[in-house]
Amino acid sequence: MQSKVKIQKTVWLLMPLLFISVSLVAQDGNAGINEANNKVRSYFASGTNLMYAVGAVLGLIGAVKVYSKWNSGDPDTGKVAAAWFGSCVFLVVVATVIRSFFGV
Repeated sequence: MQSKVKIQKTVWLLMPLLFISVSLVAQDGNAGINEANNKVRSYFASGTNLMYAVGAVLGLIGAVKVYSKWNSGDPDTGKVAAAWFGSCVFLVVVATVIRSFFGV
């Protein structure tokens, strides 16, 4: 029983030391937020270019798929073409709108 009380006293004595050391080592929250903001903004141009590239690749794949459907005489070629074209336009528009909306 006595050792348990001794441990509790030791913990209570070391707690202020722990809080002081954590407060001295902790960084400013605003500095961390600003650093994260700068890093995200620096990657945003690359992310936008990646979205454009994915849209271009999807456009090429869609063009080949629509061409093969058209050559086989499939009656729903227009619907497939609209779906692929719409997805490519969506990627480009989303990348552009996000870029202009957030002012990056």
